[in-house]
Amino acid sequence: MLPEELLKQVAAGNEKAFRQLYELFSDRVYQSCLLYMQNEAEAEEALQDIFLQVYQSAASFKGGSTVQTWIYRIAVNKCLDKLRYKKRVKRFAFISSLIHRETGELLHDPGDFQHPGVLLENKDKSAHLFRALRELPENQHAVFVLKQLEGMPQKEIAQVLNVSEKAVESLFQRAKAKLRAVLSEFYNQSKD
Repeated sequence: MLPEELLKQVAAGNEKAFRQLYELFSDRVYQSCLLYMQNEAEAEEALQDIFLQVYQSAASFKGGSTVQTWIYRIAVNKCLDKLRYKKRVKRFAFISSLIHRETGELLHDPGDFQHPGVLLENKDKSAHLFRALRELPENQHAVFVLKQLEGMPQKEIAQVLNVSEKAVESLFQRAKAKLRAVLSEFYNQSKD
C-alpha cells in the first residue's frame, strides 16, 4: 500500500495502517534522530515523539509533498526542538553538572558519543566529526545531516526544511567550510 493511502487510513484511526507506516519509515527516521541526538536513548525517545505526532497530525497532511518528506520535516523539527531544550538545560546547570566543585574536573564529556554503525577503527574520527557537528548552527547542521549523512536529494531537503534549493546549497557549503575549519584545527592541534 502506498504511504499516502496508509496515512489516510491512519487519519481515520486505523492502527494497523499506522503500524505499517511506522515499519516503513522508522529505521531511516531513527538513523536521522541518532545523527542529531548522538545518544541512542534520546534518538529512540525522539522517534516515539515523531510517530506520535505523525499519528496525531495524519489528518492535517495536505499532500503538497511526499509522506516521507512530511515525516522528515516532523523529525527534523522534533530533533531540533529537543536539542534546543537540551542546550537550555545544559546552560542553566552548566557549572554544577559538568565540573566537580572541589577538583574542577570535567565530570561529563558529551563528545564521547559513538554511533553504533561506525567501525571500531573509525570511532575516534567519528567522535571528532560529531563534536564538530554540534558547533554548527542548527540550519547548517540539518542540511549537512540530511544531505551528507542521509544522502537525501537537495530538492527534498528544501521541502523538509521549507527553504529554497539555493538556500540548501548555501547552507551546505557553509557547513562544510565550518566543519573543515574545526576539524583541521583539531587535527593540527593533535599533531603538535
